[in-house]
Amino acid sequence: MRHRSWSFDDGNAILNASNERLEFLGDAVLGLLVAEHLFREFPGRTEGELTESRRLLVNGEFLAQRAEELDLGCEILLSASEEETGGREKQSILSDAYEALLGAIYIDGGFKAAKKFVEEKHLADRDEQLNSEKYINFKGTLLEYLQARGKRPEYRIISENGPDHNKTFVAAVSVAGKEIGRGSGPTKKAAEQKASKEALEKITR
Repeated sequence: MRHRSWSFDDGNAILNASNERLEFLGDAVLGLLVAEHLFREFPGRTEGELTESRRLLVNGEFLAQRAEELDLGCEILLSASEEETGGREKQSILSDAYEALLGAIYIDGGFKAAKKFVEEKHLADRDEQLNSEKYINFKGTLLEYLQARGKRPEYRIISENGPDHNKTFVAAVSVAGKEIGRGSGPTKKAAEQKASKEALEKITR
């Protein structure tokens, strides 16, 4: 588990010494295995729905969570400066290490070993991850739902309150001039997400 900071630290300047090549491979292997799993497990889902599900299962925050469960942070070689700034807890470093681990599993044990790891470890609580509002892209889901019916959502910020460092935005989403959802949040994007969630709940009942 060699982070690139270690590879370029004093005395460690070795060609291709970091995890980056294994990260590249692990990322591709994970994407393929998750895609295959979703394709087989959800025969009724559209391409767009499968793409969104895959995104939820391969995003950096989720990979870092899995890396923490395996205590990968303890195994990573870091430069002194990266160590001092809490590199072992950084999401980007943990997610990269997780991809490198999967790349190594694939190199060492082949497709069968990588698939076993992904199904038993990575997808252990798949449904919980897929249903977590923390990761669902309600805005994208609403857009796809409406586009399939020849419509498009329109968003507008109808109010913003509070000081600059602690604002609350209220957004509304409409279709053909008719409001179908409203939501609030600390950013415009968060407010639009909440509005999209409410709209989806209304129109898919």
